[in-house]
Amino acid sequence: MEKKLLDTKIKSKIIIIAEAGVNHNGKLSLAKELIDVAKFSGADYIKFQTFSTNRLVTPRAELAEYQKQYSKNQSQYDILKKLELKKNDFIEIANYCKINGIGFMSTGFDIKSVSELNEIGMDYFKVPSGEINNLPYLRFVGGLMKPVIISTGMSTNDEIKDAIDILVKSGTSKNEITALHCTSEYPAPFEDINLSAMLSIRLKHQVNVGYSDHSKGIEVAIASAAIGAQIIEKHITLDRQMDGPDHKASLEPDELKLMIKSIRNIEKAIGNGEKKIMASEAKNRVLVRKSIVAACDIIKGELFTTKNLEVKRPGSGLSPMSWDEVIGCRASRDFKQNEMIEL
Repeated sequence: MEKKLLDTKIKSKIIIIAEAGVNHNGKLSLAKELIDVAKFSGADYIKFQTFSTNRLVTPRAELAEYQKQYSKNQSQYDILKKLELKKNDFIEIANYCKINGIGFMSTGFDIKSVSELNEIGMDYFKVPSGEINNLPYLRFVGGLMKPVIISTGMSTNDEIKDAIDILVKSGTSKNEITALHCTSEYPAPFEDINLSAMLSIRLKHQVNVGYSDHSKGIEVAIASAAIGAQIIEKHITLDRQMDGPDHKASLEPDELKLMIKSIRNIEKAIGNGEKKIMASEAKNRVLVRKSIVAACDIIKGELFTTKNLEVKRPGSGLSPMSWDEVIGCRASRDFKQNEMIEL
């Protein structure tokens, strides 16, 4: 089964999602700048976050640790309220993406938000890690019968299985589900990333897999491409020094471009798995392989032995794999030292 999954992987393009999230700071103009960056860098999609603060959190919800670094004197409700965009904003964002030739996505954090995004239209619907145990939400998303990406941060294999089962029972085909391995910390410590879990998710749950990267830098995202990620998601910002909770754990434009270029190179390097002589190396084959040659002058009728034969470059003569066939034969003519042997 592992080989079949690998074959499927190497025939498909890795989808790269530039996660803008809320790094627009509640401003439509900044959202458009992020779209420009994602397009210029070569991302397939840019993804935002759609929510109503009133439907998402209670006024007393505490800040996550990474949010406290941004502001200790505000509640999670206060922070998120400033980062909301309205449905009309997302309609304009989606149109701007279409005009600029990049896919539009947004994560809906509640049923109404997902419904609004469905009206706008998306290729994929994203289930964030925090909603993986939200039964009514999962039923609604599954009932749309559209391709689904589900992040698995903070979850167990049993929770992943339950979420996938709900999506499938609600109408989504299992082969339209991609589970993203994720470590939900910002930034995620390297020792907690456990990238191999992406492979175990694929084998255990028999779904497409990818990686949602919250680590610093670009190394882990590139590594995920090498081991089989079909979708890679990475947070982006215009400037890590900007005011907001997610900027510090995001890539700046030059870093995003380098990451995508590296992933595309890895994608090319993965190939189709068939071991064969590649066109670029064929010209070197004859130069670096060897042939059986005379170690000294040999006269016609003399026996070929291990003392009067040796193996040297180039490989345009008799292959050394014929060594045993040559030893003990008689020379059909005179051979000068270093001349290639003929039988």
